[in-house]
Amino acid sequence: MHIFNFHRNSGILSSEFLQTIIRDLYPVNLMRHHNKLLLKKRNFSNSLMLFLVLFGITSTVQAQLIPAPSKMDKGSGVFEVDENTSLQFSSKNDGLEEMTIYFQKQVKRLSGIGLPINEKSGKKIRFQIDEKSGLVEEGYKLEISEDNIEISASTTAGVFYGMQSVLQYFPDIRTNEKITLPVMEITDEPAFGWRGMMLDVSRHFYSVETIKEVLDLMAFYKLNTFHWHLTDNEGWRLEIKKYPKLTSVGAWRQEIPGSVFYKKDSTYAEPLTGEPYRYGGFYTQEQAREVVAYATKRNITVIPEIEMPGHSAAALAAYPEFSCAQPKQDPPGSNLWNDVTDTENMAFNYCAGEEAPFQFLQDVLLEVMEIFPSEYIHVGGDEVDKSYWEKCASCQARIQEENLKNEEGLQSYFIKRMEKFLDAHNRKLLGWDEILEGGLAPQATVMSWRGEKGGIAAAKSGHDVVMSPSDPLYFNRYQADPEGEPQAGPYSINTLKKVYNYEPIPESLNTEEARYVLGSQFAIWTEFISSVEHLEYMLLPRMTAFSEAVWSSKDNKDFEDFTKRLNQGHYRRWKNNGIRFHPNYFEKSEY
Repeated sequence: MHIFNFHRNSGILSSEFLQTIIRDLYPVNLMRHHNKLLLKKRNFSNSLMLFLVLFGITSTVQAQLIPAPSKMDKGSGVFEVDENTSLQFSSKNDGLEEMTIYFQKQVKRLSGIGLPINEKSGKKIRFQIDEKSGLVEEGYKLEISEDNIEISASTTAGVFYGMQSVLQYFPDIRTNEKITLPVMEITDEPAFGWRGMMLDVSRHFYSVETIKEVLDLMAFYKLNTFHWHLTDNEGWRLEIKKYPKLTSVGAWRQEIPGSVFYKKDSTYAEPLTGEPYRYGGFYTQEQAREVVAYATKRNITVIPEIEMPGHSAAALAAYPEFSCAQPKQDPPGSNLWNDVTDTENMAFNYCAGEEAPFQFLQDVLLEVMEIFPSEYIHVGGDEVDKSYWEKCASCQARIQEENLKNEEGLQSYFIKRMEKFLDAHNRKLLGWDEILEGGLAPQATVMSWRGEKGGIAAAKSGHDVVMSPSDPLYFNRYQADPEGEPQAGPYSINTLKKVYNYEPIPESLNTEEARYVLGSQFAIWTEFISSVEHLEYMLLPRMTAFSEAVWSSKDNKDFEDFTKRLNQGHYRRWKNNGIRFHPNYFEKSEY
C-alpha cells in the first residue's frame, strides 16, 4: 500500500509528488525556450491522464470533502461500485435499515445500480453502530479498502454523515461511467452540535419541493437544523385549523408591480400605477409534516418560528381583536415601509394587556407542537415597537398590576408567560436576542443576531446560545461589491471568506461560559429574493463555507485549501444539476 504525501490530509496530491512520479514514469519531450524547460502540452496531458488511470484515480475521485474531516489518511487503490457490491447492516437497528435504504436510493440515482441488502457474497458496504467507539454523537469513522467499505458510528446520525462523505465522491449526475472510490480512512466529528440555517418564507413563499431541495443541500454539507420562519408581517404560512382566517386572510397580500421592499415612494423614477396582484401561499399541516419527515430522514431538525409579540401584522389582519387598537387592515405588502403607508394606524403587536391574545397564541402553539416534534419552538421576540403598548390602556394596566418597570418589562412578561406554557408541554423557548430586554425568561435560549453582544450576555448568565450575527451570517446581504450584484441587504458585505473565518465562540467567554454556545446558524431573509434561482445564488457557495466553519476544527481550516476543494467537484456538481451559485472563486473550465 502506497502512502502518498497529501496537503493537509485533504486528498490533494502534492505538486512535488506529481512531478516526481510523472518524470519517473514517462520520457518527457522537452524543448528549450529562453533557458526554461517547457513541457509540451500534449505529452503532459497524456502523461497525467495515464498516471491517473494507473493509480485508479478518475474524475469522480476529485470531489474533495466539504466540510474538511478531522483526520483523513489516503492510500493507493480504489473500491469499485458495481453489481457485485452489497449493502450490509445489523437488522437489530431499525434506524440503520432506514439509512441503508436511503443510501441504496442515492446509489441507484447516481449509477443505475440497485445494490442488494445483506447479501453475504461479493464486496460489501457495511453500516455499523458501535456505542463504544468513543466518537461523539454525530461523529463517524469511514474505512475504504479495495474490497470493503465500512462506516461506523455511535449513532445513526454519525452513520448518515459518513454516507454523505462517501456520496461526495460519487458523480454529480448519472453518466454510466465506472464509479471508483479511493482507498482511505477518515475519522471525523463536528466542532458544534447546532449547525443551522434559517429561511424566511413570509416575505417570499417557497414550495415544499424547494424546501426539500434546500434540505438536501443542508444534509450533503452536514448541517442539522432548519429554522423555518413561518410568520411575519407580510404573511402567515402555516395552516392552523382552529383559526382558519390565518391562512384564508393572513397568507395573502396585494402587491403592486415594480414595488421593492423598503424603497421610498419618492425615489421611483415613475409612480407605480400597475394593476395590483394577489401574492402569497401557505403550507397545510400535512405538507408541514411531510417536510418534517423528509428532514428527519436526513438528520435535520425542523424548528418552527411563530413570531410574537411583534412582527404579527398578517395574523392581526385576520384577527384584529388580538391587537391593542384593533384596526381593520390587510396584510401589508412590500411597500409597507415606504413613507406613504400610515403605520400609526396599523397593528403589528399582540396586545399584552388582554388575556385573549395569550389564549390565541397558546391554541396556535398546541397545533404547532403537534406538527413539529422539535425540542425548541422559536417565538421571535425581535423588533417590537413598544409605542403601541405605551398608548394602550390595557397594557399600561398590566404594567401596574404586575409591578413591571416599563414596556421592556412588559415584553419580558409576555415572553416568560409563553415560556411557562411551552415548558409545561416539554418544549424549550428560543428567541432573538431582544428577549433579553426587561429580563430573560428562566430557561430561554437566545439566538444572537445583533452581533454577539446578546449571546455573550446570555452565556455569561448561564443561558444556552445560538450565534447568528448578521455580519457575517445574514446571507440576504451582499457577498461581493454591490456593483453588478442583485439587490441585497446593504448593511454589510458578507463575503465567502468572512463566512468561512467566522468562529462561533467569542474570545470574551471563558471555558465554562463557552459551554453555553450550542453552535451557530446563518439566515436568509427574503425581502429581495423572489425566485429559487436567486435563493440558490445567495446560498451557494456560502453555505459550504459555513458548514466548514461549524463542523471542522480550527486547526483543520484553511481558506485557500477550501476554495481548491470547491473547484474539485462542488461547483461542477451544482452546475450539472442546474443549481445557481455565485461565481467568485469558480475556476471556469474551457467550455
